[in-house]
Amino acid sequence: MIEAAELLRVVAAEESDVFVLRQHGRRVSEAVGLEGQDQVRVATALSDLTREFVQQDVRATVVFSVCQNGANHLIIEFHWNLGTDIEFGVGFDTAQRLMDDVRLARQEHRGTVVLTKQIPASAPGAVEPLNRMRALLSGEPETSPLEVLRAQNQELADALEHLEVRRQDQERLNKELDETNRGVVALYAELNEKSAQLKAASEAKTRFWSNISHELRGPLNSVMGLANLLLAPDSDPLTEEQHQQVRLIRDSGSTLLALVNELLDTAKAESGKLVPYLVAVDLSALFDRLRQTLGSTVTNPEIALVIEPPPFVTPVITDETMLTRILRNLLSNGLKFTERGEVRLSLHTEQDGRCLRFEVTDTGIGIPADQREKVFEEFHQVPGELQTRSAGTGLGLPYARRLAGILGGSLVLDPDRETGTRAVLRVPVAEQRISTLPRLNSILIVDDDPLFRERLAGMLTDFADEIREAADGRRALDIILEDPPDLAFVDLHMPVLTGRELLRILRAKPELAAIPAVLVTSATPEDLDLSVAGLDAGLLLKSQLSAESVVHVAGTAYQSAKEAARETG
Repeated sequence: MIEAAELLRVVAAEESDVFVLRQHGRRVSEAVGLEGQDQVRVATALSDLTREFVQQDVRATVVFSVCQNGANHLIIEFHWNLGTDIEFGVGFDTAQRLMDDVRLARQEHRGTVVLTKQIPASAPGAVEPLNRMRALLSGEPETSPLEVLRAQNQELADALEHLEVRRQDQERLNKELDETNRGVVALYAELNEKSAQLKAASEAKTRFWSNISHELRGPLNSVMGLANLLLAPDSDPLTEEQHQQVRLIRDSGSTLLALVNELLDTAKAESGKLVPYLVAVDLSALFDRLRQTLGSTVTNPEIALVIEPPPFVTPVITDETMLTRILRNLLSNGLKFTERGEVRLSLHTEQDGRCLRFEVTDTGIGIPADQREKVFEEFHQVPGELQTRSAGTGLGLPYARRLAGILGGSLVLDPDRETGTRAVLRVPVAEQRISTLPRLNSILIVDDDPLFRERLAGMLTDFADEIREAADGRRALDIILEDPPDLAFVDLHMPVLTGRELLRILRAKPELAAIPAVLVTSATPEDLDLSVAGLDAGLLLKSQLSAESVVHVAGTAYQSAKEAARETG
């Protein structure tokens, strides 16, 4: 228990003592160093609590003490005998609001109310000697009740004035807050407008690239085709100078076409329209294609392109086109910036086979440590002599990293590589759902390309008793109305009746709506019109045609159609 030193002791028994206690409260508060407002609080709490004792004819002894051990406190105690019962009301509530702590205790025949007010450490009276404080408080107050009442009125007027000042400050702050809120609302409206403008600009840019893709690629392909015809061995002979000029035209067209393709692909990736098309991918076949296509570009005998065979033969589920573009980009960069040595592609597995790690290493000029993240910024190229001699746009690596992100993986450069470059591509392998295609009675192939129909039919021979063919959508509709197939492969673009129109007709007829269908197209998924959605069909890209992809897509479409039929039936 903390010991307190007594400063003053007063008896409260009559109405006049209410004023006396108020005066003592002010004097003691001032003596211990409380500031003006706290002095008023202590005096008011004392007078209101004393009034409750006087009104109920209960004689109380009031003791003023100060505690200077550690935290400084003013302590005021009311003591009375319990011979007369007392009920505390408004005065006790007032004391609780104005003092830091109020405690009531009844023990045997004695009752006690203890009021506590903390004295700030910086108060001048907090360290005042006790004898000096007692001397200041000795003697009765000389102020009359009328003067006390006047002082109370003045204090009340000061309090009201203070409240009025605070009210005006509050009104001013509220006004400023309202103005700020209006500014914030206006700012949000402006930001929303700017966001809408940026979105519209981005969509316009994407539409622009999409609309001019054929216009740009068409003439370039024509130029390159004509140049190849002129350079063909069976064409009319050219002079050495003419041969060099035509070859220059072809090479320049090839470079420009690559630039256009990179710009278009980058714009698609930025717009978020690139979506992965997951199919079963034969990595051995993919590596063979990379070896054939890039091997022919190696003209320096001092450079070796090494593509290690995959450590497994099981197909994996991923987007074959995106994966091929990433690896081709990394290998092409390695060949471009390697003067001697090798460029090597290797494959490893992580996380129990759930993640593939592709590593492309070279013995080239390498990339400085401070440039290894900057090369993933669009149009950034590492300065150097070999860089200036190699054609490039600075879009390849940023595009490759975006594709890796779309696949759910990552693309980084090894920070510990001191010579050459090592690019590490991590790609998660999608869970391979078992999409088996049972043997069916009949399969219908609808395509205006007879060679493609023949190739696709050869892949489906083991899965159907009968394979029927149609060269256009109108003929296919007649066949379906006469004898519906168990599965239909429908080309998106056909004469007379397109694949989109044919599927819409089938989905609108209740007796034909449940026919499993696979939409076949040469377009990439991001180039497909949104109207293709809602046709309840699988998607098969001609560029990724293989026995595995055909069975996977057809099996998925067949199972989905049967499950939907069971749910609706």
